Amino acid sequence: QAQLVESGGGLVQAGGSLRLSCADTQTRASIHRMAWYRQAPGKQRELVAGINSGGDTNYADSVKGRFTVSRDNGKKTAYLQMNNLSSEDTGVYICYARLYGADYWGQGTQVTVSS
Repeated sequence: QAQLVESGGGLVQAGGSLRLSCADTQTRASIHRMAWYRQAPGKQRELVAGINSGGDTNYADSVKGRFTVSRDNGKKTAYLQMNNLSSEDTGVYICYARLYGADYWGQGTQVTVSS
């Protein structure tokens, strides 16, 4: 099993940057896919960015060119670098991992962008 721990959220002004981290603190196995989802107030959870073990990435159209997802397989950690943030990026950012066909979710970290 995987246990995901996020960090790096907070309050930032529009135009600013944040870097989120998601560490798997439990499993010794290599996680196939890690991703970041966002849950905004009154909206459905949406995929923000994902990355496979080989480094293939995908992004929501709304964050392309501003966000970068990466991972350190040795540290079993995924990162989300978020630049040029806007108020529309506000929400709880939740880490996801897929391991041996099972889905795992973190607790989430709050990102608030003030305009």
